[in-house]
Amino acid sequence: MKTVRMLAALAALALGTAAVTPALAADMTAPVRAVMAAAEANWADPPQDYQDYFSDERLATLYSADLAARYRKAADTPFAKEMGTPLDWDVVVNAQDGCPLKDVSVEPAGQEGAATRVVARFRALTCFGSEAEYQGFQEAHFLVVEEGGKAVIDDIVTPLDGEAQSLKAQLDAIASDAQ
Repeated sequence: MKTVRMLAALAALALGTAAVTPALAADMTAPVRAVMAAAEANWADPPQDYQDYFSDERLATLYSADLAARYRKAADTPFAKEMGTPLDWDVVVNAQDGCPLKDVSVEPAGQEGAATRVVARFRALTCFGSEAEYQGFQEAHFLVVEEGGKAVIDDIVTPLDGEAQSLKAQLDAIASDAQ
């Protein structure tokens, strides 16, 4: 009888603990790691099958509803329909030319309001020469939010001419230029 009471007490304790234990937070680096895996495949040598960062599947699973809607609006422009994409550069690597990505890392870098900034660092120009300018690291910053209980990318911010460029702002500009 003591064993039954002890088991009942342990079960009650376990249930009570489960009720007050918060759910595990979403892994805010997961969607960024998925996009970076696609980037590594896209820049591989020898080339692999191209992986569209903004395929319908990825838009539905890796990106926020807001970013996906902006992408779809920009993709509905005449230029995008003709080219098959609203973007004529790699928005992760922030280039049209490059080398296989080396030394890729993905790390959270703090909170910005409701978003977690996740920084992907990589070397993308090493095949162009041994000079320091080709051996340095580049970064892409991803703003990741939680939607529907999972982490999704809400914006990609990359440097361009010394300024931070928001993918959302670029998509908005593409969509408004077509009107």
